[in-house]
Amino acid sequence: MRDVIDRSSDLRSAIEASGYYPDVVADGVFAAVAGEPVEAHLVHHEPTLDERDEVVRHVTVLVLTPSRLIVAHTDEHAADEVLPAPYTSTSTEAVALSAIVTVAVTRMVANPASYAGKRVPAPGANEVVLSLGWNGVSRIDLEPAGCGDPECDADHGYTGMVGPGDFSIRVSAAAEGPDAVAQLLTFAGALSARTGR
Repeated sequence: MRDVIDRSSDLRSAIEASGYYPDVVADGVFAAVAGEPVEAHLVHHEPTLDERDEVVRHVTVLVLTPSRLIVAHTDEHAADEVLPAPYTSTSTEAVALSAIVTVAVTRMVANPASYAGKRVPAPGANEVVLSLGWNGVSRIDLEPAGCGDPECDADHGYTGMVGPGDFSIRVSAAAEGPDAVAQLLTFAGALSARTGR
């Protein structure tokens, strides 16, 4: 049995530092953690623009425990016909580490000739995408099928691919800073090490 250092207080501090409804986010996250020790975590706060060009904030929290990966996502919503006041919605998913079949990390590095094996945060990766698969969701990418005859106007149906679509997160040094990229790489490394056993 290995020793586990519980980083729950570090997770709570990171949630508070995000400034995004920390009590609401922490309540949802720690309910899903259900008292397990926190081995590693990532808090990613990302404001976006909606179709009315209004800023909409959301936060994604990833938590690695000894047995599970917790994926928590909290969105903010304007008042609507469902609720007459602004509100948040938090969804959590707990995935057994044994169920995770894919931990894919894509790193984008600007000026790779000057990289020379240096580590993050400088110069390091400029952008990182972490994609995880546990076969809970599949994504289907379809496009019209065709044939090699440029004169053919027959309907050839569709062709496409089925791929894992469980979870993906992107962090950019330009948008979130090099420390955020380094944090994602650290989390990805910890998760990869735990799911590779």
